[in-house]
Amino acid sequence: MTRKKPATSPAPAKGKKKAAPGRRARPRPAATSAQTETSTTPVLEVSAVEHPSSPDVALRIRELEDRLDRMIEDHTRERESTHDLQDGLPPRRSTVPPPRPSVPPPPDSVLDTARELLSTDFYLRKWGRMGLRNRSEEVDEFGYDPVYEAKVLPLFELLYSKYFRVEVHGADRIPSEGRCVLVANHSGTLPFDGMMLRLAVKHEHAKQRGVRWLAEDGIFHFPFLGAFANRLGAVRACPENAERLLDQGALVAVFPEGMKGIGKLFKERYKLQRFGRGGFVKICLRTRTPIVPVAIIGGEETNPMVARVEYLTRALGIPYFPVTPTFPLLGPLGLIPAPTKWKIFFGEPIDLEGSGAESADDELLVGRLTEQVRSAIQAMVDHAVSQRRSVWFG
Repeated sequence: MTRKKPATSPAPAKGKKKAAPGRRARPRPAATSAQTETSTTPVLEVSAVEHPSSPDVALRIRELEDRLDRMIEDHTRERESTHDLQDGLPPRRSTVPPPRPSVPPPPDSVLDTARELLSTDFYLRKWGRMGLRNRSEEVDEFGYDPVYEAKVLPLFELLYSKYFRVEVHGADRIPSEGRCVLVANHSGTLPFDGMMLRLAVKHEHAKQRGVRWLAEDGIFHFPFLGAFANRLGAVRACPENAERLLDQGALVAVFPEGMKGIGKLFKERYKLQRFGRGGFVKICLRTRTPIVPVAIIGGEETNPMVARVEYLTRALGIPYFPVTPTFPLLGPLGLIPAPTKWKIFFGEPIDLEGSGAESADDELLVGRLTEQVRSAIQAMVDHAVSQRRSVWFG
C-alpha cells in the first residue's frame, strides 16, 4: 500500500512577515500616479550658472592648457623612467617639448622692432582681432564693420560737410540699382578721397547707395591705415575681389592711378598718371558693367607733398616716407589736412552692354577704352580747376 504524504502548506515568501494569528493583514495603500512618477523620474537639480566674462574665460583656458601640458610631461617622464628601471637602464631625459611661451619672443634687433611696429599686421593682431572677436557675425567677408563705422562716422561727416565742404555735381548719373564702377582720379598724401566719395553718393544720390572702394596694396603697408580703411568699407584691390563685389550688384569705386596717384609731388598735381594695363576695363567687359568717370578736386592741396624719401623705407616695409611743409616738422600734427574746398563731378556713363565677355581678351579694345576713360577724367579735372577761383573757397 502506498502511503500518502501529508499536504504541506506553501512556504511563506522571503522578506514578508507572517501575519499573526487572529489578525488580518492590513492592505497597503496603492501608490498614486504622482508618487509613481516621482519615484521613477530622476530629479535634476538646476543651479545658477555664472557666465564669466571673455577675459576670464581666456585666462582659464590658458591655465587649463598649462596644466594639461604639465600633466602630459609628468606622465611621459614617469612612464619612461619606469620602463628604464625595469630594463636596468638609467632614466632618460624626457622627449616632451617644452610648453609654448604665452608671448612671442622679442625681436632680434632694433630694425626688426621698428618693422614690427610699422607693420599693419601688428595692429591687426593686437586690436583688430580682439575687436572683431565678439562681432564676427556683423562683419562682411571683405572686412567691413558697420559697428566700427558708426563710431567714427561723425568725424568723417564733420570733414565732409564742415571742413572740406564737399560740393557734388551729377550724382544722378549713377544707376539707381545694379552693379556699376566709379573710376576716379587719386590725390592727396593721405587718401581721404575714398571716404569722401562714399559719403557724397550716400548724401546726394536718390537711393543713398553704398560705395565700396578698392584700395591699393600700398595703403595696407602703412601703420593703422590699412586696417582702418578696411573696416570702413575699403577692399584690397585685386580682380577677384572686384568681380565678387560686382556679382553682388555693388557700386564699386576704383582709382587706377594707385600709389602713383597719392605719391606724386605737388608740382605734378592734377596730372593723371598712367592707368596701368586697364584691369578695371577687363573686369567691366567681362561682367558687362557700366563705367562712370569721376573727377575729385581739392584733395591735392590737403597735404601737399614736396619730397618723397624711398631709400630708407624699403627696410621698414613701407613704400615711401612723405615730406610735406608740416610733416615731419610738426610731428603727427603735421598730418592734419588743410581745409581746402572739395568738388566731386560725375561724368556721363560709358555703357559696355554691347561688348561680350570675350572682348576682355582684346588688348586693343581694352587699351582704347582705358584711354577713353582717362581722357574723360582729365578733361573734367582740367575744366574744374580752370573754373576754380580759390583753393580754400572754390
